[in-house]
Parts: sequence; C-alpha cells; structure tokens
Amino acid sequence: MGLEAVVEEIRVKGRSEAEKVRSESKAESDQILATAAKKSDAIKLAVEDEVAKQAIHLVSQDVSAANLLVKRELLNTQKALLDQVYEATRKEIIALPESFHREAIKKLLTEAKREIPSGTVFSNVRDVAVTKAVIAEHAEFSGFKIGEPVNIDGGILIEGEGGALQIDYSYRTILAKVWESGLKDASDVLFG
Repeated sequence: MGLEAVVEEIRVKGRSEAEKVRSESKAESDQILATAAKKSDAIKLAVEDEVAKQAIHLVSQDVSAANLLVKRELLNTQKALLDQVYEATRKEIIALPESFHREAIKKLLTEAKREIPSGTVFSNVRDVAVTKAVIAEHAEFSGFKIGEPVNIDGGILIEGEGGALQIDYSYRTILAKVWESGLKDASDVLFG
C-alpha cells in the first residue's frame, strides 16, 4: 500500500467521521431547538394566560369602579331628593294656620310642664301672641312667662328658673327626630 492509498483511506475515514460528527451535532442541535421551541411555546402560553387574567382583572376592576360610581350618584340623588322633601315638609309646617300653631304650643307646653313646672317660654316672633294667649287661657301654665322672640321656625324653647334646665321643642328639632326615626321608611316608600 502506497502512501496515496493511506492518505485516501485517512481522508475517507475523516470524511466519514466528520459526517458522523455533523449528523450527531445536527441531531443534538435539532433536539436543543425542539426543546427550546417547546419551552418558548410554554412561556408564550403562560404569558398569554397571564395577560388574559390581567385583562379580566382590569375589566372587573373597571366594572366595579363604574358600579360604585353609579351607586354613589344614585345615593347622592336620593339624598338630595330626601333633603328636598325634608325642606318642603318644614316649610309646609311653618305655613300651617294659626290654629295649628296654637294647638301645637298648648301640647308642647303640657309636655314641657312635666319636666319644667315653671320658667321662661321662648317662641318665634309670629308665635309670641299665640304663646301669650295659651299661657293666659290655661291656669296650669301660670308658672311660665314669655321671653324674647327667638329665631326658630315654630314651636317653643323652655328654660327653667335660673336657666339650669332647657328643653328644645322647636319644630326643627321635633321634625329632625321624626325624620331620623322614619328616614328608612320614607326612603323605602320613595325609592322602593
């Protein structure tokens, strides 16, 4: 065997060996690429799932915020309507005839007498004459005297001797108590 035959044999073996290495490398790189593609697909799916979850969460938050805003606006509107009803009621009571105020003052004095048997009675300018007449007409109120007019819608304020005890039977105070106790019922009637 000549040198050329040996060289040729080495070349053939080298080519064969190189081809084997190339084919193993290609198989290995194909496997690495396939694994990387699977990982990339898994990451892509996970990211897409996370994006979808975040989108659903953001939409849910926006819907909740919108619902809260609508509810707040509804409650504000209902409160404004209730305030209008309260104010209209107060004005209607003030506008009632003198006979109503006379009877109311008599009943309020009767109630007040249980706690303060004598003292000073204060009323608004409109009701001073009515209050004087009620006190003068009924002996049970002889322990009361009339004070200076005060700035109230109606009703009376009573101050015991020496000013130690005071009772507020003004229409506004009475209406506020009635309003608070009946607010839920009024709201249910008005807004279902």
